[in-house]
Amino acid sequence: MLNDHDRMSFATLVTVVDIQSYPGEAAFPSDDALTIRPVGVVQRPPRLLLTLLGDYWWQRTESLPSAALVALLAEFGVSDSAARAALSRLTRNKLLVTSKSGRRTVVRLSERAAQILDEGGRHIFSFGRGTQPWDGMWSLVAFSIPEHNRAARDALRKQLRWLGFAPLYDALWVAPRDHVIEVVSQLAELGITTATAFRATTVPGIGPEGLPQRAWDLDNLHDRYDSFIAHTERLRDRTLAGRMSPVEALVARTRVMDEWRAFPGLDPDLPGELLPDAWPRTAARELFTAAYDLLGPLAAHRVRQIIARYSPELAMRATYHSSELKTAPAMATPPAEPIPLAARPTR
Repeated sequence: MLNDHDRMSFATLVTVVDIQSYPGEAAFPSDDALTIRPVGVVQRPPRLLLTLLGDYWWQRTESLPSAALVALLAEFGVSDSAARAALSRLTRNKLLVTSKSGRRTVVRLSERAAQILDEGGRHIFSFGRGTQPWDGMWSLVAFSIPEHNRAARDALRKQLRWLGFAPLYDALWVAPRDHVIEVVSQLAELGITTATAFRATTVPGIGPEGLPQRAWDLDNLHDRYDSFIAHTERLRDRTLAGRMSPVEALVARTRVMDEWRAFPGLDPDLPGELLPDAWPRTAARELFTAAYDLLGPLAAHRVRQIIARYSPELAMRATYHSSELKTAPAMATPPAEPIPLAARPTR
């Protein structure tokens, strides 16, 4: 069983996508295309590595050469030293299991990490799928935690945000769904006794400034959804037009997931009757799943090319997943690396 800290810290790390029709792995037309490599890292290296393993090595127990994982992180601009530091940190935190195979260091996900990634995937891909009916009740948490217990206070706030709460006032947090049981459990785990959780409804006569939904900056959230939609729409269209190389697709797919999975912590999934007209969550989700699914084969192709440098047999086992958490078939033969333009023979 995962504890609340595991759920809070890592549940959003998984990235798992697929499409219904799976093209052959022979060679994508864009393999040899010149691409502009990204500058900088999408996420911090330890989290990025878990994201990539959750995406392309999901539910596999085989160990991968550590050199292959270092090379995979290099696609995102991560230096060798930073990549190896990430491997060490994840091993210390018992999220990776490191061992020796001959003279090579090999790495696999721990059972704990696999469970965390599974739960995170279910949470991410279910978000925005459909709003549940609302009973008109709000969950509220009031707490007073002294300064000397700041670590517990910060941990509680992070967990409350993960559950969809926001501060209505300094120490009064509110959410539109029934999360009281989860909150009580978290309070007990953190040893916080100066807090209370309850459910309530608003009363007639409360002005707009006093309504619970003002705890969220819905205008800013709407703008963020609009920006995500514009970017993801362009990404989807480029992929459909065949203008996306595997190198670009790997980075783009990870980036769009990183952007999407921030929304569950920003959007409290307010009932429709509390939202402005034409709320963009549904449109954003549809574009996210479309773009992410379309990028799956291209991105996985690039991952296999990288792993094949160190283990062609293991490269064939790398795969990807759909937004419905369905696994694509493994390939029959490892993909060849594209020939660099400078190395091609001239006529």
